[in-house]
Parts: sequence; C-alpha cells; structure tokens
Amino acid sequence: MKFFGSSVALGVAVLGAVLWSQGTVGNAAGVFPYQDDAAVARGEVIYQDNCASCHGDQLQGEANWRERDEEGYLPAPPHNASGHTWHHADQQLLTITRKGTAALVGNGYRSRMEGYEDVLSEADLLAVFAYIKSTWPAEVIARHNEINKQVEN
Repeated sequence: MKFFGSSVALGVAVLGAVLWSQGTVGNAAGVFPYQDDAAVARGEVIYQDNCASCHGDQLQGEANWRERDEEGYLPAPPHNASGHTWHHADQQLLTITRKGTAALVGNGYRSRMEGYEDVLSEADLLAVFAYIKSTWPAEVIARHNEINKQVEN
C-alpha cells in the first residue's frame, strides 16, 4: 500500500510539472496577457479613457515624478520602461490599482492615486496592464517576468 501511495504522489507531481511547463498551471510571466493582441488593444482603450490623464497618453507620466509637488504629493509615474512599474510583480500592481496607493502603503501616506476596484473590472485591469507591458522592450519584459517568478516561488 505504501508503494501505491508513493506512486500516486509521484504521478501527480509529474503531471503537475508537465501541465505547468505547458502553461496550463501557473505562469512564470505573470498574469498580464501582454501577448494577447485583443487584450492589448482593449487595454489601450481602457488606459486612454481612465489612466492617460495622469500617467500620460504615451505612458510617460508627469514631469518630475520622483519629486513631491508643493502639496506633498508625488506626481503620477510613467508606465513605460523609464518608470518603475515593471519593478513590481503583477499582483502588487493589481493591488495598487484596485485599492489605491495610500491604502496599500498605509501609515498616513497620501497619494492622488485612488483605487479603481469600483470603476474597472478585473478583466479591465488585466487588459490595461497587458497594454502597458506590451510596450516594454524585451529586456524589461524579461526582468519583469523574473520578478514575477521570484514572487511565485
């Protein structure tokens, strides 16, 4: 009986490894469908309608985005390769966008970035990030995928 149990466990492990390697379970690249042309196109429209007014129509962010303004707020950062978006794992980016920066950081942190969980669906958020990620150079995408992989492990 012990042999049978070990064989089943080994079989499940092998099946899991095969499915994972084929992309059926988990995804080392993260959850953003940046290689899906339809998701990217939809995400660009949603981005332009909801995000571009602060983060720029070309993902360029606001000027001097690393320096607090006269009211103590940081300007909206770029989402292109020059920004820090790609430094964060997918799940963290989704949480920031759902809840807003202040809610995530806490401790009285102030931000103009409000949460969008009551504005955009989960599918909308994934599409927006698919669009953003699709604009990054291959080496930035590879580094972002590595960040996602480290978070998953």
